[in-house]
Amino acid sequence: MATKGIKNIFLSASIPLPNRDVKYIETADIIAIRDAVIALTTVVLPHHRIIWGGHPSITPLIYYVMQKLDMNIQEHVTLYQSKLFEKFFPEDNNKFENVILTDIIDNNRDLSLLHMRERMLSESDFAAGVFIGGMDGIEDEYRMFKEYYPEAILLPIASTGAATKLVYENLFPQNLKNTRLEKDYGYMSLFQDFLMDKI
Repeated sequence: MATKGIKNIFLSASIPLPNRDVKYIETADIIAIRDAVIALTTVVLPHHRIIWGGHPSITPLIYYVMQKLDMNIQEHVTLYQSKLFEKFFPEDNNKFENVILTDIIDNNRDLSLLHMRERMLSESDFAAGVFIGGMDGIEDEYRMFKEYYPEAILLPIASTGAATKLVYENLFPQNLKNTRLEKDYGYMSLFQDFLMDKI
């Protein structure tokens, strides 16, 4: 149960891999993805909790911010990982106290990821979901998050490109679209205005 006043923010993010679908690589802005994750973590962690499925390109960035903030905020981060990817876990995983490992289902990648996402989204209540860069997992997590939390704030940061740009263009409600999500690279103020001031 979250401490009173602390809200849970779901982060769905990754840096697309060059050997995966070209539609994610061609628009991915890797610097923007890193900047957005660092800004989100910097703005959110002193006050609220970030929960994410630990993609190896993202977890080290979150740990970097935690060190920089120089606060004892381990309880403000929870990292979910499927045991299926254990051999790929970044070393930074060991620096987090709240790591939840989910079971391998039938030795199947898709079923194991679905199981991890179902646990991740059902074991906490979320005030917002933030989507940054990424590949097909971003699209899956956006659809699932919206189904689980229809009233939560949705923030697909389209300026980071990749899967999040596709989510913004194809799945994000027209009435919620905002040019700042497409063109504003000042992520600290963006998250302050669109997230912190509203939760």
